[in-house]
Amino acid sequence: MGDELRARTRISRTVLAVLVLATVGGAPTAACASPEDQPSGEDSDGQPQGSPAPGTPESEPEQTEEPERTEFTILSAGDVLPHMPVVDGARQDDGDLDFLSLMEPVEPWVAGADLSLCSMEVPVHVEGEDPTGYPVFGAPDQLVEDLGALGFDGCNTATNHSVDSGIDGLERTLDLFDDAGMGHVGTARTPEEGGQPQMYRLERDGREISVAHLSTTLLHNIPPPDDRWRVTDVDADELTVMAADARADGADLVVASVHWGEEYVHEPGEQEQQYAASLAEGGEVDLVYGNHSHTPLPTERLDGGPDDEGMWVAWSMGNFLSNQDEHCCVPETATGTMVRADVEARDYDGTGDGTGDEVQVRVTDLSWTPVTVDRVGEHRGIRPLTELLDHGLPAETGLTEEIVGDRHQRLLDVMDEESMTAGPPAEDEPADVQVEPRDG
Repeated sequence: MGDELRARTRISRTVLAVLVLATVGGAPTAACASPEDQPSGEDSDGQPQGSPAPGTPESEPEQTEEPERTEFTILSAGDVLPHMPVVDGARQDDGDLDFLSLMEPVEPWVAGADLSLCSMEVPVHVEGEDPTGYPVFGAPDQLVEDLGALGFDGCNTATNHSVDSGIDGLERTLDLFDDAGMGHVGTARTPEEGGQPQMYRLERDGREISVAHLSTTLLHNIPPPDDRWRVTDVDADELTVMAADARADGADLVVASVHWGEEYVHEPGEQEQQYAASLAEGGEVDLVYGNHSHTPLPTERLDGGPDDEGMWVAWSMGNFLSNQDEHCCVPETATGTMVRADVEARDYDGTGDGTGDEVQVRVTDLSWTPVTVDRVGEHRGIRPLTELLDHGLPAETGLTEEIVGDRHQRLLDVMDEESMTAGPPAEDEPADVQVEPRDG
């Protein structure tokens, strides 16, 4: 099963040899209808030639074409947190690991987005050592490859667990992302790499946009290295400067993944709210994907943002792949959200009449899809919660209808039901994604 899904992975993900920051936008001209000049004189009905027929307006109103628009989608999800029962659930009869089989039910959502970004909570283990779980994580190598095969184009890596397996594990994690053709940001192997965002170029129907991905953590379980560039930990003003630099280098849209707040809460705390408000006031960040609480928190559009058109925030997306539920923690840790941003790129010259030669790229909406972990007994991974409600439980599961109903209701107690999407995106061909290498 996993091998079949890997074979279907988008082949459009490529790693460029050089860093090219480019934005290509169309520049259509406005088409205006105007009556043609007519010769003077009278027609056969005695009407002056060139005059409108009786009962018609003197002239057609001037019309302006709508700006040319292209739509893209960006998806992110909760924490990838491979406790040892998750690793055991991925183990096959021959001893190999297949995490793809644990995540396959959500593949249509992840692969169906134009740009998919995972929240890699932990590093991989040091080469030659065994994988480890809570409290000091070192994930198996195979996890990175399988995240890419699922459809993730890249991941953020700045978390409170970033240095769980030391500098060797931190660097090895990034090497594996490179090998998989995936982007990464938040941790670094060199100072130059640490100062760079992860850039993605998305192209559809001749329209190309550049998306900058930033990642920072405000939390550390283990004291971070003396080399501050190893793990990004910056305040809102510093992150705003990083976003502004990314725009100066050609980014049309800036996405920030922020590891913040408290665990097991049901609403954003004062620290997150102040941090996000400062980012929004800075006017450089379009979208914030938050994590760390291991519980889903709401989405919101804050005042401010680029050109004062708002900044969107997913306060926390809970868990993606983990072993948490009501048996260890609060019940809400058994769930998470996959949050999709709708992005619109349109020709723009400041007037909005579609005649310009610039491209304005904006997030227009956020929606979310609920997921839940199926871990009782044999760990069976992650499942779309709405599909369990609509189509019933699979033959082999540790879930019950009562558990599924309770988890869904707990999500609705926190999230905005109107912005929930039950099914995967339409089966359109995702945009071509090019992963640009970070300097380093």
